[in-house]
Amino acid sequence: QVQLVESGGGLVQAGGSLRLSCAASGSIFRIYDMGWYRQALGKQRELVAVITSGGSTNYADSVKGRFTISRDNAKNTVILQMNSLKPEDTAVYYCNALLTAVAGKPAYDYWGQGTQVTVSS
Repeated sequence: QVQLVESGGGLVQAGGSLRLSCAASGSIFRIYDMGWYRQALGKQRELVAVITSGGSTNYADSVKGRFTISRDNAKNTVILQMNSLKPEDTAVYYCNALLTAVAGKPAYDYWGQGTQVTVSS
């Protein structure tokens, strides 16, 4: 069984910074992409940033230049460093991993439980 456990959310003033961490554990053969999504109240879940196993990254336009995603493949962790936070960044942030649990089997998406990020104005 695979688990993604997030940490690092909280309340911060506009202009501040937060660092989100996510660790994948359990029966894991290979992790491909890891990323962060967010869902604000009353809105659909949206991609924030994604990073491949090779280190290529992709960001939502709204966070480019402010957020940085990184990963440690040896520890199966992904980090989202969020700087210059804005009230519109307020949302529940979810960690995501595309991985195979067993060699030769298909890859599936796994999700963390979510962590709240609140940015006050």
